[in-house]
Amino acid sequence: MNNAVLICGSVAFDTITTFEGHFKDHILPENIKSLSVSFFVPTMRKEFGGCAGNIAYNLKLLGGNPVPVATVGPDASDYLANMRSLGIDTRLVRVLDDMFTPQCHITTDLSGNQIAAFHPGAMTRSTENDISGEAAAWGIVAPDAKDGMFKHARAMHGSKVPFIFDLGQAMPLFDRQDLEDMHALADVWTFNDYEASVVEQRMGKSIDELAAGLKAVIVTRGAEGATLYENGSQRAIAPCKAVAVNDPTGCGDAHRGGLLYGLTLGWSFEDACKLGNIMGAIKIASQGPQNHSPSRDEISALLNTAYGLQLP
Repeated sequence: MNNAVLICGSVAFDTITTFEGHFKDHILPENIKSLSVSFFVPTMRKEFGGCAGNIAYNLKLLGGNPVPVATVGPDASDYLANMRSLGIDTRLVRVLDDMFTPQCHITTDLSGNQIAAFHPGAMTRSTENDISGEAAAWGIVAPDAKDGMFKHARAMHGSKVPFIFDLGQAMPLFDRQDLEDMHALADVWTFNDYEASVVEQRMGKSIDELAAGLKAVIVTRGAEGATLYENGSQRAIAPCKAVAVNDPTGCGDAHRGGLLYGLTLGWSFEDACKLGNIMGAIKIASQGPQNHSPSRDEISALLNTAYGLQLP
């Protein structure tokens, strides 16, 4: 049985800094029209990141078979070597010699709020990756260049590979018609609660109405767990309490990794969401998007304690 998961999105470097204060104390509503702020950030880390890279990492932790689909520059050689050392198939990661690898610069405050700036680099040419005819159990279209997201979505739809649409940071790129077009291609949508509210406003439809044309919609809600919209009803998926809250970077991607792995096992959306919650709770306790390294047995034990489920 083919258990491959096509993970379309960015493979990027994250430069992460921490502001030892609160943005709300410096970004004042009455001065927003002439905003000019500077934050002193005494710590800085450069991490492997990007949505496709992060999802692939978490899926591999679970024993899955991720196949990232991305475009990078020659400066990603150490990133690709690390993926291969983990056993991740990199054959669909295209290296463009004249471009930089995408890079995200993220500043996080003490409340966990983030301000990010993203340089797309090689991601702008993601349409050069052709996945037509690729077989897989599941796929995901995560944030990438919009044209690339649509190309990969249409390829998987044409190959009858069920896939998740994860709007995420690509939200500013999608107008109402774009969202309608993607709704006709995808099998599942997932986003956080803020993104869900924007999508409702942009499309003039409730999440319940959007879910009616899909297999499911999953809305993640951080420490409050998630909400699953499926078969005309909605269910709250209780959270898994994190042992520590250190860094939210990559938590949504960790959730997607758990969700996809559950789906490749043939689990229900509800149980797959529970595994997603576990992976998000594990990730948030660790600095950086790919520095957590629990064993599969440890993940299974947490899943059993929180929800009475076990990995096979």
